[in-house]
Amino acid sequence: MLGPVRTVPRVTTTAVTRGTTHSRGASCSAGRPGAGARRRPWRTTGAALAVLAVLVAGACSPGNGADAAPTASSRPGTPAPRPTPSTTPPPATVPEVPVRDASLAALEAPDAPPAPVRVTVPSVGVDLPVEPVGVDADGTMALPASADVAGWYQFGPAPASPAGSTLVAAHVDARSTGVGPFSRLRDVAVGAQVDVVQADGTTTAYRVLDVVRIAKEEAPVDTWFDRDGPRRLVLVTCGGAFRRDVGHYADNVVVTAEPIGG
Repeated sequence: MLGPVRTVPRVTTTAVTRGTTHSRGASCSAGRPGAGARRRPWRTTGAALAVLAVLVAGACSPGNGADAAPTASSRPGTPAPRPTPSTTPPPATVPEVPVRDASLAALEAPDAPPAPVRVTVPSVGVDLPVEPVGVDADGTMALPASADVAGWYQFGPAPASPAGSTLVAAHVDARSTGVGPFSRLRDVAVGAQVDVVQADGTTTAYRVLDVVRIAKEEAPVDTWFDRDGPRRLVLVTCGGAFRRDVGHYADNVVVTAEPIGG
């Protein structure tokens, strides 16, 4: 069992939508006026009043046999109101807003370094696949159940990352598979080569700096999960005596290596 790790909060993002939207439930059509709405008074223009005056004058001219009647008012007709220029400015031109894909696939960094998929230590016959893993509910690093498969801490650096520790761990043994390849880490010599194959087919070669066995409670987890220090590879498995009272081994066997050629 490895020490507790700090997880990285998930970042969330929103998409920008082009155009104007209406609030849900709002009406987008013009309504009809109510039954009690008043009608506007009928207005006549100056030309209409002039025609009306001519008709009235002709009807009341001498010789038509009709009694005299008052003539139409000689007042000029009320001029039609001139339209008032609108003070409303023309609508502004809105620049086109680029739309970005907010799906999880699009949010994944396109330049993320490839994940490790296999680790080998030729000098001791270690050769096993590697799977990405996270953190268990108890805060320890999760590991594949089989001792024949190693786990890479996927929230930390990868071999091609510019800095930090690439952490790969595996069980020393398991009931289903027996003793695993990492049981031979204790036999690795300083200076031995470790090769890590990555998902893009490339291989990063490391040179072993040290091999130590350390009590689990004294494990330097800050170094193992370091993101900012020198590039290094850390291989971890269990070692020492098996403690039946707690159900795991007392120690960890740790191999630390640095990239060959920087």
